Amino acid sequence: MAATSRKQHLATIDLLRARPFPAQRGRSGCVVSGPGYHLAELATSEGFWEDDGTARLEAHEQYEAECRALSAVLSARWGEPREVSLWSTLVLSTEGAHTQQPWLELSASAPCLELWRADGRWIALAVCQQDAELPFQLVAAVTVNDPP
Repeated sequence: MAATSRKQHLATIDLLRARPFPAQRGRSGCVVSGPGYHLAELATSEGFWEDDGTARLEAHEQYEAECRALSAVLSARWGEPREVSLWSTLVLSTEGAHTQQPWLELSASAPCLELWRADGRWIALAVCQQDAELPFQLVAAVTVNDPP
């Protein structure tokens, strides 16, 4: 990840950590916010509509590398992250279990995430993909809602 992108991602995370949460869900640019959370798309790859798999694999590797690089910077601030699988959250939500945001939304596109706790808020970082033909996204969440 370029140093400029990393600085921009950190600035976005810091801004979201300081921003109040709205009473109702809404979107502003690449940030979705709602009661107790902000969810930001930090970076988005190209789509893969008719790809042979090579571009998809390269993009996945690139986004995982970007996530690791940003995670290293966040770990220097707050210590090693807790790695969380969201698979059971997704399964339980399909069975009707109530899950708060942003965990429900993240569970639909991120198999796992890295999680820190700082100043009373959870900070999550993940590589997401909604569907095989859709782009990869580097996503950060800031929330007071406890993880599942």
